[in-house]
Amino acid sequence: MATRLGTLHYVIDHIYGALMHRTRISPPFFSRGWGGPKLELLERMAKQLFPMYLEGHNCPPPPLVRPVWRTVWETKNARLREGVFQTPCDDELTAALPPESRTARVAWLVPKDVPPQKMSCVVHLAGTGDHTYDRRLRLGGPLVKQNIATMVLESPFYGRRRPFLQRGARLLCVSDLLLLGRATIEESRSLIHWLDVEEGFGKMGVCGLSMGGVHASMVGSLHPTPVATLPFLSPHSAVVAFCEGILKYGTAWEALREELAAQKITMTLDEVRERMRTVLSLTDVTRFPVPKNPEAVIFVAATDDGYIPKHSVLALQKAWPGSEVRWVRGGHVSSFILHNDEFRKAIVDGLDRVDWKESW
Repeated sequence: MATRLGTLHYVIDHIYGALMHRTRISPPFFSRGWGGPKLELLERMAKQLFPMYLEGHNCPPPPLVRPVWRTVWETKNARLREGVFQTPCDDELTAALPPESRTARVAWLVPKDVPPQKMSCVVHLAGTGDHTYDRRLRLGGPLVKQNIATMVLESPFYGRRRPFLQRGARLLCVSDLLLLGRATIEESRSLIHWLDVEEGFGKMGVCGLSMGGVHASMVGSLHPTPVATLPFLSPHSAVVAFCEGILKYGTAWEALREELAAQKITMTLDEVRERMRTVLSLTDVTRFPVPKNPEAVIFVAATDDGYIPKHSVLALQKAWPGSEVRWVRGGHVSSFILHNDEFRKAIVDGLDRVDWKESW
């Protein structure tokens, strides 16, 4: 019975994937090619950073942001505010972002009448196609009763930060995927730094589903102080999603090959896919430093995920000794819907494994 149910979840993922990625309901990813100079810029920046990480140097502290806040609503127990701030990315990276993505937006749900040093706050990062705050606020909302605040970052290229010519979540260029990730990491690190030094929160964490889980892993790895790191239904690298999982059917491989042909570079489709693997290897989290407190890293993965194979989850656990993997019964799509309680439990347990700030 369990085997049949697992097969059903896996099939649901593939049916959903077929509808979303093999039909003309929406355009494919990367229909405008590799991204030219922007891709070269990001590859160069990543290659400059990796030797520093591998040699054991600390990642530089994130720049401090100062969001401007407005209150959306409040009750006797909680307050929801929305803030805006300019992306803290350096000038070169900011110039590469589309103008619409340079202003960051964040929603912040906070328990009332609790001193910040007695509270935790978790930054929730967006999965592919998550353009609004709503789903992540629903995930974090019940945790207010346990004095856990929820901060939801709107990703670059998504929501009100989506470029004018982009339809939905279908990024136009491969460089956009790397830009989205790099800006999300810089903004998240700066928000956690702000929660620490400006607001004085006692504990911090970062979580995300799918693509958001990859970014959460990177933020947890690079942050200079221990944070709970909670990747849900996420691979160790974007290579898995776009070259092995269902998203490979929604990628504009022919357009990518044609761009190379216009540059007098002749490749077969298999060679184009191999080039994509090389480019997206920049997102391989196993190459990142082990987080300051790996015991506070909890992966939640699905047993029958059509997007994320088990080997990808286990690769990151192996790279980060002390981290934990928890399995939920389901596929990628069904687990998004059915397992919020397990995600919340992982958030609570991860925070429990981080010391209160006074004891650092």
